[in-house]
Formats: sequence, C-alpha cells, structure tokens
Amino acid sequence: MTRRTEVRGGGGATFVLSRGVVLLFAVACGAAVANVYFSQPLLVTMGRDLAMSPALVGGVVTLTHVGYGLGLFFLVPLGDVADRRRLVVAQLLLLVVALAVVAAARTAAILLAGVAATGLLAVVTQTLVAFAASLAPPAGRGRVVGLVTSGVVTGILLARTASGLIADLAGWRSVYLASASLTALLALVLYRVLPRHGGAPRTPLRYGQLLRSTVTLFARERLLRLRALFGLLVFAAFSTLWSSVALPLSEAPYSWSHSAIGALGLIGVAGALAANAAGRLNDRGLSRRTTGIAFALLAASWLPLALTRGSLWALVVGVILLDLAVQAVHVTNQTLIYALHPDAGSRLIGGYMVFYSIGSATGAVAATSLYAAAGWGAVCALGATFSCLGLALWAFTRDSTPDQGTVV
Repeated sequence: MTRRTEVRGGGGATFVLSRGVVLLFAVACGAAVANVYFSQPLLVTMGRDLAMSPALVGGVVTLTHVGYGLGLFFLVPLGDVADRRRLVVAQLLLLVVALAVVAAARTAAILLAGVAATGLLAVVTQTLVAFAASLAPPAGRGRVVGLVTSGVVTGILLARTASGLIADLAGWRSVYLASASLTALLALVLYRVLPRHGGAPRTPLRYGQLLRSTVTLFARERLLRLRALFGLLVFAAFSTLWSSVALPLSEAPYSWSHSAIGALGLIGVAGALAANAAGRLNDRGLSRRTTGIAFALLAASWLPLALTRGSLWALVVGVILLDLAVQAVHVTNQTLIYALHPDAGSRLIGGYMVFYSIGSATGAVAATSLYAAAGWGAVCALGATFSCLGLALWAFTRDSTPDQGTVV
C-alpha cells in the first residue's frame, strides 16, 4: 500500500507526500551527489586529452570536494530562508550549466573551474534532504529520511561504475553530458511536483546572520555536536574502505580491471538500502540502540575485510556490513538533528555534513598513504580504529543521550 501524507501548503493548498514523491527525492539526491564522484575513474583520460600534468589532474578531485565543502556551509543554509522549491530548481539548472562547462572544456583551467562549480552546486542534495524531512510528519520522518538517504548513498556507490561504463562507450565528456541531461529533466519534474510553498522557511534572517547562526547552533546543541562527531567517524571508516579497496584488488592474485572494481559498488548498495530500516527504528524511539548496534557492526566488518586477499566472500560480507552500519548511523544522525529545530533544518544538516566531508577526506588521505607504507592490513586496522572510537564515544555518552525517536 502506498503511504500518503498530506502537508498543508501556502494558501490552504494540500500537498500529498506519497512514497512515489519520496522516491523522486531519493533519485534526485543520488543523481546530484554522483557528480562529485564521476571524475575519479576518468582522471587519466582527462589528463591525456587536455595535456594536464599529474598535479593538475589530481586537482580535479580536490577542487570538486573543496567546492562541495564550501557549498555545505554557504549554500545549504539558504534552504531556511528561501523558497525551497525555487532554490532546488535554481541549483539544479546551474548544475546543468556547470556540467556542460566540464563536458565542453578544452583547457585545464576551464575544466578545473567547471568541476569546482559542479561540487559547489551538487550540495543541492542536502537541500533536498532537508526539504523531504520538512514535508514528512514527525512520526514518519525517520522512514522518509532513510529512503532519501538510500538514494544518496546509492548515487555515491554507483557513480564510479556508471562513469567508467559510459566513458568506455562514448568518451569521458559523454559522462557529463548525460548527467547534465538527467539533471535538467529532474529540475523540470521537481518544479512540477514539489509544493509551491510546502516546507516554506520561517526564519527571517539575513545571509550573514544565517551563517553565524549555523555556528551558534553547534555551540548550543550538545546532541548536534555529538552526532556530528559520530558522522565524522563513520564516514572516515567508509572512506578508508572505498578510497583504497581498489589497490589490493588491482594486484595479484585478483588483478581486476577498473570496471570490475567499480562493480563492487553494486554490492555496497545492498547495505546502503538498509538505511530505510534504520529510519523505521528511529521512528520507534530506538535511536540510541540503533547507533550502538551499528557501530558494533562497523567495527566487526573490518574482520572479514582484513581477509580480502584470501577470500572474495569475506570482502562481500565486509562491504555489506560496513555500508549497512554507516547508513544506519547516518540516517539516525540526520533524523535526530533535524528534529531539534525543524525551522533550521537546512543549517543543521549542512553544518553536520561539513563533518562528513572532514571524515571522508581524513579517511581517504590516511588510507592511501598507509597502504603505500604498510599494506592492506594496516588500512583495515585504521578503519577498525575509527569504528572503535565511534563505539567508545557511543558507550561513553549513551547514558546522557537516552533512546529517542523524532524530537518535537
């Protein structure tokens, strides 16, 4: 049976938040965030096509993530003061332009400018998450956030696979042209489907005040600080795996191709889709328990992952456990922090996601450096350390953060 939730919009209009609309949010989020990761399998081809030095090629990934981090702080909070429907559509249309610039780039400078703008505008993902949460009823918010987050993580995991396959068929520029076309289509559909005034912000702040209030929220809300630290640690573990797993798989005894390694993301999706179950547990008031179990699974996932060189089945089990655990914590985090101040939902989620970016960057840099110095076993020890730190933090703070569902 399709779940339908009526939301009263401006002028007395009623908007129905059906499961189909929630799935549309999930697809749009996944498509937008995938743009941050498309370039990773294409770097060698891009560099050769535009005669870029290795340092400049590395800048493609760096500038994309720098743009994304800046967007989290400077753009996402706008969802609390601007009409969210117009903001989402405007950002998607500007993202289309940025993707077209990348696809048409004939010099390194234009390419780098294009990927930086792509990263900056891809944060529309977080605006959509906050929008979906604002339209959900408090009792079902965890379920909605879980479904939308499943779309986000699926986009992250499948981006490299899709990018490599499309590039093999029609060249690296076709990846960005295809994404631009899909993004334009989504902008049109969202413009027609989303409520004109549903989830409209109620915060009469100027832009400078808006940014300052994001910092103030962190200073004031202990739960936000705690959940941000949880987010940093789980995404440090997530990035530790996904930024380095290609290294042992590309060597003996496997010697996998890039396409085969990219297909590993399909396995990760199985764990990511469990995010919806985590949302339902939060709606039942089991946020503390869900977080503790998830961190325990995250720590345990590194045991089979450490056996990757000897068993592909161990790798599969480890990947599923890790992605399931990461998404369970991530959904719980977003559900709880949004409920602290629904009128500041964009600021809360944008600020929280800054810690996600810090964790992701930390895990990626540390894992690749450690693999070169000490091998796969050391990488797994690093991932287990991040996971156990999260479990310890949960155990230390659980008595002061009792089980709760959506806070109202």
